[in-house]
Amino acid sequence: MTDRGVRDLGWDDSLYETRPQHEADAARTGPPAPGAPDGGRAQRAAGTRRRRGRRALRWTAVVLALLILGTAGAGYAYYQHLSHNIRKGKRNSGASNVHKTPTNALNILLLGSDSRNTDANLKLGGAKYTRGDKPRADVIMLVHVSADRSNMSVVSIPRDTRVPIPKCTDPKTGETFPATTHAIINESLTHGGPGCTLATVQNLTGVYIDHWMMIDFAGVVKMADAVGGVEVCVRQNVWDHPTPDQPGGSGLKLKAGRQKIYGKTALQWLRTRHAFESDLGRAEAQHMYMNSMVRELRSQNVFTDSGRLRNLAEAATKALQVSEEIGTPKKLYDLGMELKSVPSKRITMLTMPPATDPENDQHYIPDAVNAPRVWAKLVHDVPFDDNGAKKPPKKPAESGPPARPAADIPVAVVNGTAGDSTGTPVNGRAGVVAGLLAGQGFTGAVKAAEAQPSATTAIAYPAAQGAQARSDALAVAKALKLPVGLVKESSHVASVTLVVGADWREGTAYAGGADPDAKLPDSAGALNGSDKSTCMPVYAPYRWQ
Repeated sequence: MTDRGVRDLGWDDSLYETRPQHEADAARTGPPAPGAPDGGRAQRAAGTRRRRGRRALRWTAVVLALLILGTAGAGYAYYQHLSHNIRKGKRNSGASNVHKTPTNALNILLLGSDSRNTDANLKLGGAKYTRGDKPRADVIMLVHVSADRSNMSVVSIPRDTRVPIPKCTDPKTGETFPATTHAIINESLTHGGPGCTLATVQNLTGVYIDHWMMIDFAGVVKMADAVGGVEVCVRQNVWDHPTPDQPGGSGLKLKAGRQKIYGKTALQWLRTRHAFESDLGRAEAQHMYMNSMVRELRSQNVFTDSGRLRNLAEAATKALQVSEEIGTPKKLYDLGMELKSVPSKRITMLTMPPATDPENDQHYIPDAVNAPRVWAKLVHDVPFDDNGAKKPPKKPAESGPPARPAADIPVAVVNGTAGDSTGTPVNGRAGVVAGLLAGQGFTGAVKAAEAQPSATTAIAYPAAQGAQARSDALAVAKALKLPVGLVKESSHVASVTLVVGADWREGTAYAGGADPDAKLPDSAGALNGSDKSTCMPVYAPYRWQ
C-alpha cells in the first residue's frame, strides 16, 4: 500500500508516533466533512475499497482482526486507543538456525493458549488453583501464504506431539530454560512464551516464521460474538462431558445437523477433543470452523456498518497478542492486506501427518516419511491444492549454462539430521554424503563444521552467482538422484550447500520423502476452504438421545 493510501485511511505510524494531533490535522488538505474526525478521507477511501473489501476478510478470528483494523481507521485518538489494546512480545526467544528464504512467502504461527490467569478466562473453564500457572499452547497452527499471494496453507500441529524444545529465554523474566529432546510441544509456551514455541516449530519444520499471534479463551469468545456466529455441523447429537473412563470435557452440547454457534459454545467447539475422538479430530473441527468463518464473513456486508466495524476492531485488538514487529494497527493492517487476495478455493487446512509416540500411545510424533513431505512443500512454496492456474511446463535444466566440471564445484555438506522429532543427529552423516559426492567426481565436496538441524534435505546455491550456480547445484542433485525441487537459491550461502536433512538419516539413496512435488499424504486430512459439505462424526460414548 502506498504512503498516501495509508495517510488517507489515517493509519500512518510515522504521523501518529511522532506528531501531535494538531500537526496531523494540519497535514490534511481540503475542507473536513461534517462530523468526520479525519476530514472524511477515511470514509471516502473506504467507499472506494468497498467492493474489494467484501472479498478481503479471510478465514479465522485472528486474520479477521488484521483486516478489520484496515477499515476502522477514524483518526488519531482512535488509532491510539487501538494501539493501547494490542499486547506485544518478542518474535523469537529460542535457539534456531532456520534462515528466511529469499522468496516473498509469508509464514505466521497462530497460537491458542489455555491461560486461566484472568477472571474472564476462569469463568470459561479450569480450576481456580490453576490461576497464575504459565499457559500452554492448546492450538498450534502454521500459516503459509505463497510468495505470489495466490494460495494459503494452514497446518495444525497436535498439541500432544513430542518434539525437541530448544534452549529458550523468557523475555519478561530473563529466566533461561535448557534444551530438552523429549517434551510435548504445547509445553514450549511455558519455556519462554510464544517466541519459544516459534523457535520450536521452526526447528521442527525447517520453515522460517515471520510472525506469531496468540489468542486466549476469553479472546475466542469475544471474537466469535463479534463475527456474529459461525456455522458448524455434527452428524449425531454431541455432548462432550465426563465419562467413567474419561474425566473432563469441553461441555459442548449440540443437536445433530448444521447450526450457528456463538461465544462460549464456539470456544467449546474449538476445544472439544474426546467427542471428536482425538487431537486429530479436534484439528479437523477447528479447520471446519475456520473455513466456515470465511464464508460467513463473505456473506456479510460489514463494511457499510461503521458501528459494527468498530466493535470488531475493539474485539480483535483486545483478543490478540502479537510479535512486536507487527504490534501497531497500521502494521497489522499492512499484514492483513497481504492476505486479502487468497480465494477460499485456494485455502487448504491440514494436519501434520502423525505417528504414535512409542513412549506414550496418547502422544504423537511426526510421521518420519509423510511429515517431511508437508514441510518440504512449505519450505519450497509449493501449493497444497490443484485449483490454481495451470503453469507451463518447467524449462529443462539444460536451458541454462552448462554446469562446471564436477571437480571445480565446491560443495559444503551440512549435517541436518537432528531436525526430526528426537533432535538426535546421525554423527558423521555429512562426511558420508560428502564421500558419495567425491565418488561422483565432486572432489571439492567437504563437510561443514557446524550442524544445521533441518526436517528436510535441501540444496542451496548463492543467489549472487545466478544461473551458473543453479546449474552447478542441479549437477549435485543429479549426481545424488535428488529431486530438482529441492534446489533453491539463497542469499545466505557462499557456495553450493547441501543440507542432509532428517528425511535422509541413512543409506546412499535418497528416499524422496521431502520431495516438494510429492503427493500430499492422506493422513494430513486436507480440507479445502470452499468445501461446505463437511460434518463432524461424534465418538459413540458422547452421543445423546
